[in-house]
Amino acid sequence: MSPVHHRPLIGITSYQDEAAWSVWRQTASLVPQTYVDAVSRAGGTPVLLPPQPGGVGRLIEALDGVVLAGGADIDPARYGAAADPRTGEPHRARDDWESEVLAAALAHDLPLLGVCRGLQLLNVALGGSLLQHLPDGSHQQVPAVFVQQPVRIRPGSRLAGILGEHTKVNCYHHQAVARLGTGLQPTAWSADETVEAVELPDHRFVLGVQWHPETDPDDLRLFEALTRAARG
Repeated sequence: MSPVHHRPLIGITSYQDEAAWSVWRQTASLVPQTYVDAVSRAGGTPVLLPPQPGGVGRLIEALDGVVLAGGADIDPARYGAAADPRTGEPHRARDDWESEVLAAALAHDLPLLGVCRGLQLLNVALGGSLLQHLPDGSHQQVPAVFVQQPVRIRPGSRLAGILGEHTKVNCYHHQAVARLGTGLQPTAWSADETVEAVELPDHRFVLGVQWHPETDPDDLRLFEALTRAARG
């Protein structure tokens, strides 16, 4: 198949939670359809990666790129902190699984995009820590409603090359980067100086954003950049 028509396989880490459909209500592996649509419309073939025992090495060998999807708060024990009362109940199986996926992706230099929780996991995995609760109403207001806010982007960064130096984004997070992980470079900030994006300059494509680009069907630039890197 010609490289022009090659659709790279993009793994999307997924939730394992109680869900309801038809007459059923039971534990399911799922991810918001917006992630699947964004990857597909950007030229990739989405592959869901639910928490599971083992098999990460073989899986990573088969993939061309990875999306670390948003979701629940990371267990604060992973960065040596006690849980704030406002931190959500940890999903340790997902924390374990995604940490393995992330480590293998970095070791194989697979293109990787971290979304919200995905950015936070990347930061924690590289030795960073998290601020467990931002001021109420600043980046997360009404439940299940995204907050649109402007961000400024570091000139000359990979992110600036994709989005320019200013853009508006859809946010929904109550935690953020505190201490940066080793090697990470902050590349975007909101008006209150919260870090909104990070990247690893010495990797082929490792980028984390605190916002939710998958919720904007009219702006696929981040997913298209990931797909281009994965195809390469």
